[in-house]
Amino acid sequence: MKRAMRIMLVEDNPDYREVIEMAINKTAGMELTGKYGAAEVALNSLQDRDLRIEPDIVLLDLNLPAMSGLEALPFFRRSIPDAKVIILTQSDKEADVVTAIRQGASGYILKSSTIKQIKQGIRDVMDGDAPLDAGVATHIMKALKAKPIKERPERELSPRELEILTLLGEGFVKKEIGDKLDITYGTVATHVRNIYEKLNVINAPAAISKAYQSGILPMDPEE
Repeated sequence: MKRAMRIMLVEDNPDYREVIEMAINKTAGMELTGKYGAAEVALNSLQDRDLRIEPDIVLLDLNLPAMSGLEALPFFRRSIPDAKVIILTQSDKEADVVTAIRQGASGYILKSSTIKQIKQGIRDVMDGDAPLDAGVATHIMKALKAKPIKERPERELSPRELEILTLLGEGFVKKEIGDKLDITYGTVATHVRNIYEKLNVINAPAAISKAYQSGILPMDPEE
C-alpha cells in the first residue's frame, strides 16, 4: 500500500495553521508530520536524523518571525534535498515570487487560494508539476523576459514541446494542459520529461526560466 505524503507546515499564524492541519489530516493520502511557527524551529527539527521524519513536502510561509521564509528556503533545500518546498503565502510581490522560484521552490500558492486548490497544488508538485497562481506566473514571465538572451541549448524543442512549455509558463498543470490540447495526461507527462531532459532542468520554473533566457520562447509581440 502506498504511504501517505508526509507534509511539514511552517506557518506562524496559529489559526491558519490549524485550518491547514485539519484539511491535510482529513485528506486521504496526506499526513501532517510536523507543524512549526518559526523556520528556525522547523530546521532544528531536521537535525536529529535518528528521530526526524523527513517530509515529502514543506509548506513554507514567507512572512515569519526572525528568519523569513525566503531566508530559510536554501537551508530547507540543503537539509532535505529530496523534499519539495511549496511557498504558501499572502505575498504576491514580484520580488518575493522570483526570488523563491530562483532559490528552488517547487510551487508558489497564495493564501487566498481555497483549501481544495492548496491540496491540489500539493498533489501537483508530487506529480512533478509546479503550481503557480496565475498572477504569480505573470510576475515570473515579466522578470524572465527582462533577462539578456543567452546561447540556445543544443537540443531543439519540438513545436508540441514549445506549446506545452508555454502553457506551463502560464500556470497550467499537466491535467489542464491535456484537457486544453485534447491529449492524454500520459502524453503531456512524456513531453514534459523530454522538455526537462533537453533543457537540463528539474522542474517547470527552471524550464521556463531557461527557455526565456535562451530565446527559445519568444517575447510578447507588443514588447
